[in-house]
Amino acid sequence: MAQRELSRLTPPLPARAKIKVGNAAPAATLLAYYREANRRFRVTWDVLASVNFVESKFGKLRNASASGAQGPMQFLPATWARYGLGGNVHDAHDAIFGAAHYLHASGAPRSMRRALHAYNPSPAYVDAVLRYARTMHADRAMFYELYNWQVFLKTRRRERRVTGPGLP
Repeated sequence: MAQRELSRLTPPLPARAKIKVGNAAPAATLLAYYREANRRFRVTWDVLASVNFVESKFGKLRNASASGAQGPMQFLPATWARYGLGGNVHDAHDAIFGAAHYLHASGAPRSMRRALHAYNPSPAYVDAVLRYARTMHADRAMFYELYNWQVFLKTRRRERRVTGPGLP
């Protein structure tokens, strides 16, 4: 359900769009980063993991967005300059900390919905992130399932697999 909500937010890519992909940081490493950011900014690990999954499939998708957002947590340059803590927007640790900082400054943990809306002002985005977070919170194995998903992108002609066995 959450994936369907998100797919409505993004128009299909041209059939031959150049997609940059790479390996995500190891799952255990990402969990350690989410927990470390939680201790500092009080944004729960499952919300940070959900944002990371929704924005870049845990860093597997490497393209900038149509609006110029970059990195595994998809920051606009001005937002990164304010909340990125002097780090590298493309580094998973730095990006997760930047996201936690931004969400905390926007009202988390008191008002997670408001904080997520500041991150991406779409009710469908907020609902999807919170749905993934609840699922991972209830069953941490879901984090590993989502982490291991192959990535498909919607093009004008069909869905296109961009990660997984048999792809460069």
